[in-house]
Order: sequence, then structure tokens, then C-alpha cells
Amino acid sequence: MSTAPTTTKPLRIGPFEVGTPVVLAPMAGITNVAFRRLCRQYGAGLYVCEMITARALVERDAMTMHMITFDPDEHPRSMQLYGVDPRTVGEAVRMIVAEDLADHVDMNFGCPVPKVTRKGGGAALPYKRRLFAEIVRAAVEAAEPAGLPVTVKFRIGIDDEHLTYLDAGRIAEAEGARAVALHARTAAQRYSGQADWSAIARLKEAVTSVPVLGNGDVFSAQDALRMVDETGCDGVVVGRGCLGRPWLFRDLQAAFAGEPVPEGPALGEVARVLRTHAELLTEHHDEDKGVRELRKHMAWYLRGFPVGGDLRRSFAMVSTLAELDDLIGQLDLDAEFPAEAEGPRGRQGSPGRVVLPEGWLDDPEDSTVPAGADVMHSGG
Repeated sequence: MSTAPTTTKPLRIGPFEVGTPVVLAPMAGITNVAFRRLCRQYGAGLYVCEMITARALVERDAMTMHMITFDPDEHPRSMQLYGVDPRTVGEAVRMIVAEDLADHVDMNFGCPVPKVTRKGGGAALPYKRRLFAEIVRAAVEAAEPAGLPVTVKFRIGIDDEHLTYLDAGRIAEAEGARAVALHARTAAQRYSGQADWSAIARLKEAVTSVPVLGNGDVFSAQDALRMVDETGCDGVVVGRGCLGRPWLFRDLQAAFAGEPVPEGPALGEVARVLRTHAELLTEHHDEDKGVRELRKHMAWYLRGFPVGGDLRRSFAMVSTLAELDDLIGQLDLDAEFPAEAEGPRGRQGSPGRVVLPEGWLDDPEDSTVPAGADVMHSGG
């Protein structure tokens, strides 16, 4: 195992020093307080909650208020905010400050989901340079009195013909963002194909006064070291790589410290982690919803292990903790971690045309807030 690159140092996000330069990417329906606690038990880093919409927060939507639950010992409390209207974003950040809801705000400009880009949000928004600048400025100005750092995450662009990341990085830096993160894919790629790490290197050359974080295709500790080595980025953002594998943060901590990366866990340890995840989800929701939420994680946890098809299907349909315990009892707990469990995981899908508001590409300097774009629902 190679040692950490000599350039690796603790990541500084405003007043916060993150000992291991690793950030958990916000993932809808995944990075709730239960999953974040599980990941934090394995290693240092910055752990970001699910995406929260500014409008839903301001309106105190009940589901959104539940989603911003943090552990008492979680620090810094990191909230990702989505918004398309500078006024709403400013109001949301002022609320976060006034009510001490978080210690760090990460702005989402990377979501490629059609229901978001159709309204000019997510990965579509940085194309509108003035509007993008106004949103970042509104968040930074609202956060400044409390010293809350604001960071900004975005993609390479809408598609290969409309690249926005270099402008987005320079604008975010100029408006006071304390770090920028690049998912090195276009919105049109979604999660398919290969991330273009060379774009991370170019962004690092363009943005010089704040940390630049790289995101995309970090599925192992070795991937993270290689990304830092090849691009010069200041840290890595990990999303799909930790699905069903929260111990990846243990591996990352070891790798960045120049220590040997531990072997993957046997099925008995994986089962213990899975059972803990179920308990934490039950604590956050209730047993019925918590165990149902766990179903989506089953294929990731069991990937590559010698588990028969019938048993896999039963895990995917589990509905109670007692039933889960019965299923775990049917596993070969001594089975070693398989090579098949390594590599890419999570949704990949296929590229597609990005759905945009009518006339969206006509004028990148137009700062008009898209009609009906201020959505209420978080986590999308």
C-alpha cells in the first residue's frame, strides 16, 4: 500500500480543521443522522446531511425539520442547502444562524435530477453566472456574522458544450465561499461513465485561495490517494463508494496517515454493522419506517458475499428487527470479504439530455429567478 502524498495536510474549512481530508457527500435518502453516525464511528472527516431545500426550511416543513437532526456530539454539524432564489437562500441561512441549526453550510449546484434541472436548479444553475453569484453572496453574507463557513459544490457543466466549472469556482471564491468541490462529471453524464479528474486539476489551478475538493469515482482508499496525487486537490468527497461500506472512512483515515489499509471485514462484521444501522434508523424514525429504509442498503452490504438468491430477496423485503435477526442467523458469518465487493457501487445509469427551462441557455448573464423553481421538498 502506498503512503499518503506529501501534499496531504489537514483540510481547513473556515474555522474548522478536518484531520483527514475527506467529506461525506450528501445523498438523498442515505446521509441521515443514522448513516452519518455509523460512518463517523469509523474515521475522521466532514459528514454532510441530506440536501435541504431553502424554501422548505424557511417554511418549517415537518419532514425537513426532521431531516436536519444532528447527533449531540456531531461537530461540525454540516448542512447542505439547495436554493435558486437569493432572497430565500439568505433567509434560510439567517434562520440557521439565529436558531443554531448547523455549523457549516454547503451549497448544492451539482444535482442532475430532471425535476431539479427542469426548474433551473442544481447543475443547471451555474450557467447563469450572475444568479449563481447572487445566491452564493446571499448565503455568505447571512452566515458571516456567526462565522459559519459556506462551501459550494458543482459539476463540470450541463454537458460537453456548456462547461461551467471554472467560472463557478472563480465566482464562488470571489463571493466568499470557504471551499469548492467539483463532481468531475457533467449533468448529462449523471453518474455514468468515468469522472474526468483532469478537470479537478484545472479547477485547482484556477482557484488558489480556498481548498478545492475532488468528487467522482472514489471507491477505495487507493482511489482517494490517486486523486490527490494526480490533481493536487486538497481533499476528496466520497459518495457512492461508502454505500454499504461505512468502514471506507477507516480505510481513508489509514491511507491519508500513511498507514496500511485494513483488510475488508468478514460477513459477521458486516452483519453487525448492518444490524447497528437498523437500530440507528429505528431510533431516528421508528421500527417500521427505519427497517423499511434499511432495505435499500441490503444489496450494498451483501454485495459479493456467498448469500443465496432467496436469502437476498428476504433481506430486501425485511420489515422488523426480529425478522432481520432471523435472516442474519442464516448467514455464513465466517465468510471472508470478497474481491467482488470492491469497485464501483450505487446508481450509475446512463447519460441523457439535461432538461432545462425554456430559453435557459439564451443568456448566461440573466439573473432572473426561474419561475416556480423555489421547491418545497427536501432531499431530492
